[in-house]
Amino acid sequence: MISAHPLLEHLFDAAMVAADPYHLVAQHLPPPPAGRTLVLGAGKAAARMAEAVEHAWQGELSGLVVTRYGHGAPTRQIEVIEAGHPVPDAAGEEAARRMLALASSLGPDDLVLFLVSGGGSALLSLPAPGIGVDDKRALNRELLRSGAPIGEMNCVRRHLSGIKGGRLALACYPARVVTLVVSDVPGDDPAVVASGPTVPDGSTGLDALAILDKYGIAASGAVRGVLADPSLAAPRPDDPRLARNATRVIVTAQQALDAAADTARAAGYTPLILSSSMEGEAREVALVHASIARQVVSHGQPMRAPCVILSGGETTVTVRGRGRGGRNAEFLLALAVALDGLPGVHALAVDTDGIDGTEDNAGAWLAPGTLARARAMGLEARVRLLDNDGYGFFSALGQLVVTGPSRTNVNDLRAIVIEAQVL
Repeated sequence: MISAHPLLEHLFDAAMVAADPYHLVAQHLPPPPAGRTLVLGAGKAAARMAEAVEHAWQGELSGLVVTRYGHGAPTRQIEVIEAGHPVPDAAGEEAARRMLALASSLGPDDLVLFLVSGGGSALLSLPAPGIGVDDKRALNRELLRSGAPIGEMNCVRRHLSGIKGGRLALACYPARVVTLVVSDVPGDDPAVVASGPTVPDGSTGLDALAILDKYGIAASGAVRGVLADPSLAAPRPDDPRLARNATRVIVTAQQALDAAADTARAAGYTPLILSSSMEGEAREVALVHASIARQVVSHGQPMRAPCVILSGGETTVTVRGRGRGGRNAEFLLALAVALDGLPGVHALAVDTDGIDGTEDNAGAWLAPGTLARARAMGLEARVRLLDNDGYGFFSALGQLVVTGPSRTNVNDLRAIVIEAQVL
């Protein structure tokens, strides 16, 4: 039987293959239209998806996609722009303006393929009329620090945008829009991915205001004015101008988890998928995972070792310290503290886009001897956790997972391997 640490690597590799959109795009493409085909897109997987479209498409096409710096891919007909994420920059705003300009020339016989994935919300950073880039940038920083889940953050973002919440789809009218989605959100609602540039969700500006108030996020008078103005509202899902459009979710976190579970099973380990859409504070989610691992070790419930506990979704971190974090490093550090060196338990926590928050790692890994090694080096895990310094802790131990940009994004993958000899 394969040992725990190599198995963690195999689980990660299997999940990443399943999350790669390149081989899945072709089966979801519509027939070529009578008119032109324009490819637009935004997100960490947008360039990879554009590369796949060029490989599979029969006929002429052109277009423009925007992705995070370092997440580009080689394309010939579709232009790839790189821009700032998670904090928007001028390159993202320019990409949004150019997309709207391209959309303005379309007719009823034309087709728009919109390729969207996580990260697209920050990358298409065109402010709504009445607010500036600095207003949006400042508010985005506060959202990222607030601990709000991705769905609530994107609700605010789309109601402050000139292109999201279905507004890009309206700009493409009367052309037909087919949206292909790589989902990074719990529940895989396409209206939430990248704040839905082509897929309205039915929420309102007042809903966005309520979210700001819920987390005590300060906002300028201009921002509050836009959110309260019904004349600036996003289109509703039943808008007749969107009736011919179609949306197809082609890659999800569940697919990545299923692939990891199949790999575990083939290696002789019983897999348990807790959820593909787990949310909450990273350290609190870690406590849940730790309690299940302890139950397996102590009582053989809900299954006996050797086994693998898997989960996906997106946790959050309310930043109170000054350390270098990342939600997966924070999860794993909290898990280490909770397990306290429990024998036979190994773990991995990574972001499938290859970047844990704003750092240069995908995540980190944990072994039963990690805390003992840390103490020998003068590293105190509880102190580092209080300072939100998961990155610093695992970096000092050489236990970061560094992959570089993966050009996909189905959010986090967490795996806990429990070896049989602990029973």
